[in-house]
Amino acid sequence: MPVDDVTWLDATAQAELVSRGEVSPKELVEAAVARIEALNPKLDLVVRERFDRAREEAAGEVPPGPFRGVPILFKDLGCLVEGEETAFGLGPLRGYRWPVTSYLAEQFREAGFLCLGRTNVPECGTTVTTEPMSFPPARNPWDPRYSAGGSSGGSAAAVASGMVPVAHGNDGGGSIRIPASECGVVGLKPTRGRVSQGPLVGEGWAGGTIDGALTRSVRDAAAVLDAISTRMPGEPYYAPPWPRPLRDEVGADPGSLRVGFVDRPGQAVYLDDPECRAAVEGAASLLESLGHHVEEGFPPALFEPELVQHFTAIIAADSEAMFQAFELLIGRSIGDEEIEPRNLAYRGAGRSMGVVPYLQSRAWVSMWARSMAQWWEDHDLLLTPTVGAPPPELGWFTAEGPEAEGPRIVSYIPYTAQFNMTGQPAISLPLHWTAGGLPVGVQLVAAYGREDLLVRIASQIEEAAPWADRHPALEG
Repeated sequence: MPVDDVTWLDATAQAELVSRGEVSPKELVEAAVARIEALNPKLDLVVRERFDRAREEAAGEVPPGPFRGVPILFKDLGCLVEGEETAFGLGPLRGYRWPVTSYLAEQFREAGFLCLGRTNVPECGTTVTTEPMSFPPARNPWDPRYSAGGSSGGSAAAVASGMVPVAHGNDGGGSIRIPASECGVVGLKPTRGRVSQGPLVGEGWAGGTIDGALTRSVRDAAAVLDAISTRMPGEPYYAPPWPRPLRDEVGADPGSLRVGFVDRPGQAVYLDDPECRAAVEGAASLLESLGHHVEEGFPPALFEPELVQHFTAIIAADSEAMFQAFELLIGRSIGDEEIEPRNLAYRGAGRSMGVVPYLQSRAWVSMWARSMAQWWEDHDLLLTPTVGAPPPELGWFTAEGPEAEGPRIVSYIPYTAQFNMTGQPAISLPLHWTAGGLPVGVQLVAAYGREDLLVRIASQIEEAAPWADRHPALEG
């Protein structure tokens, strides 16, 4: 097979070629490097290259994991590698080389992946578009005038543009699912506690953050999560084990499921775009045609207004703690002028917050999460739009100044952050495109620990309404 032919193969297919000896790891690496070099000047998705090191690794003993020799990109936030730079989208961290490798990076290596570099992120991952002050904006491969989403925007766009079949991502308020929707790829957010954030982090954002991947196919999403969900000692908590590997759930009969759906938030603070309603309508009709019982309905607490207040308090406290840790690492204070107004506001709020108000916010979220979970006693899945609107143009979130940025962020994500706070697994699938050719994803949410059910239904949907042949029109 000519190496050019692998561009749109998913990671499972590329690994199978390596296993059969039809393509070498080095050939896959070179093909991905050529694609990145051709497209990155136009899209600014990769902010740090690791090409020579990847070539050396490809020529050596690549671990015999399920993805042996397959190229990957790591998000420039988390997934640390000893001796290598990870800047978290923050200018003051440029050049800082971390002294430790995260468990996650080790698991990606053991699976056989070869990392080619780091993808663009918003500063500290605290917004839903990848337009950091210290780096160029990541551009959507379907139309470079538009946002790729965030905070895993560089990763999602890299997969969508054919640079790599899989890219690392993480999700604290929708940061895997949001860019998956905007870039037309698959984004699976795992259950809380499924993927270790060690050794440096026990939990982030009160358990709201979790690592995962952006992929082209459901089978890749399942197999990658199998590979990175090894239980590590000393975790603060563990997700319940699955009865069998997730990859075995691909193609398994999900049975007839009880699906509730919501296609609009019903509150003026949130965006309510007709394209998102159309995406849910199409997905609901497809699910009905597949034999599932679908009716309008959602947890009564889903749009509880008070959640935004408590979620924001948790982010603010964690942001200030993170900035203080960064200052210790680089040996100096980070000036107000070196960070974006959004994060400066988080720092101020976190610094002034007392311990008791912080704990009260965590306690409120815990009680709210219990009220949310009750809905899944009578339902198997919740279907929603992934976000409140199609991808916005670059600059939209800050167009009216710093005071309007927060409300615009909130308005764009009516459906995702709730499931970071409940810890439930959720997946965004690329099932709808606007007349202008921009992707609009739909989200499916299962009960705590039930990624197996998500994979069964997502693979059934993928077979019935495949998206593998739909690619952005890019040169290179």
